[in-house]
Amino acid sequence: MVPIIPDMQMALICDDVRQENNGKFMLIGLFDSIMAQRLPLTYPRLFIVTRWCSGEGIFEQRTRLVRPDQHTPVAEGQAIQVKLSGGAATATNIELFLNVNFHEAGLHWIEILLDGDLKIRFPLRVNLHPAGAAAPPPA
Repeated sequence: MVPIIPDMQMALICDDVRQENNGKFMLIGLFDSIMAQRLPLTYPRLFIVTRWCSGEGIFEQRTRLVRPDQHTPVAEGQAIQVKLSGGAATATNIELFLNVNFHEAGLHWIEILLDGDLKIRFPLRVNLHPAGAAAPPPA
């Protein structure tokens, strides 16, 4: 069998994922930014959900969260197998990241790789709440 590279149907960040008895997934609290009262911030848990389709074969997915310098990892996921039996098959992967440490405000990046090739890169904003920002020195 010659592998057919799948398409990424979705990649989302959320607070929680539940699965109903009928197999459907419920994604709770979709987001693309985090508001911090102070930094560094330890974000207790975040999920990254991906779905692959229109491919055939066995592949390896890896997820990275990258700092605003666009190179330094904040967190890296474990290798996840993506197994697709044919063009009509889909594979949904759910990754849980616990206690992610954000040391700076700014535009962080979520990178999803398939067999080492970057398939998507999208932003995760970490903002410092104005009340948590340092007050200017007295005049």
